[in-house]
Amino acid sequence: MIYVGFIVFFGLITLFASFFTVKQETAAIVERLGKFHSVRHSGLQLKIPFIDQISKRMNLRIQQLDVMIDTKTLDNVFIKMKVSVQYQVIRTQVGDAYYRLENPEAQITSFVFDVVRAEVPKMKLDDVFVRKDDIAVAVKGELQEAMNSYGYDIIKALVTDIDPDEQVKHAMNRINAAEREKTAAEYESEAQRIRIVAVAKAEAESKKLQGQGIADQRREIAKGLEESVKMLNSVQIEPHEASALIVVTQHYDTLQSIGANNRSNLVLLPNTPTAASTMLNDLVAAMAVSKQIDNVDNPKPNRQNPNFL
Repeated sequence: MIYVGFIVFFGLITLFASFFTVKQETAAIVERLGKFHSVRHSGLQLKIPFIDQISKRMNLRIQQLDVMIDTKTLDNVFIKMKVSVQYQVIRTQVGDAYYRLENPEAQITSFVFDVVRAEVPKMKLDDVFVRKDDIAVAVKGELQEAMNSYGYDIIKALVTDIDPDEQVKHAMNRINAAEREKTAAEYESEAQRIRIVAVAKAEAESKKLQGQGIADQRREIAKGLEESVKMLNSVQIEPHEASALIVVTQHYDTLQSIGANNRSNLVLLPNTPTAASTMLNDLVAAMAVSKQIDNVDNPKPNRQNPNFL
């Protein structure tokens, strides 16, 4: 009975050891007596116990390898680049992917280093940022050609980071800031020029209109003075008295106009309360003297004079 139980137990172990499962997106490398036998994909699989062994389970999903590279540009700027390579084991070449490459990540890294350090030194720093897609295409093309024979498919190569030296970044920021300040100053100068031209045009137009207004004002004043003299002459007032009266009236009108405007910069000299009276007296005296001189130079004939002819 003991032997029977042992045989049954051994048989159950052998039965269970004959079956194994493979997960989705995974491939199992089966070796028979140390030699490659087959590749088993997802699902329930059968093997010979103790003879067939599962050597490796290969991941068939897309994987990503990030490679950090130190290199320099054509203008001797040292930068750090991060290249992300997305790769996948070719389903029909799982055996090659397992047996031909011991460390695929190291192999991919070596190719990325070789391509990047051959391409970047041909470019200036600004071109590296602009043409990073060209670098990625070159990396993918080189890897695709090399890794296909080893059972790996290169899905995509991406340049995900370009990091210059810290001092270089500060210098680039200063250059950018200075350029923007220069542009802002040019726009501010142009705006100021436009404002100055607009103010000058407005001032010229204002002075033109002001001159027209003054001309019209003086024309109307002359007409008013003419009418005033005619009116005063019609009431038997001598012309010099009429002129004096008009001068005094204009004097007080001017004083009233100056007093009404608190921002006026006009100064009338003299401006004492007796100035108008003094000016009137001087004007009347001048008129009288002028009349006497005229009478002396041109005496009128006297009808009561016996010598009158």
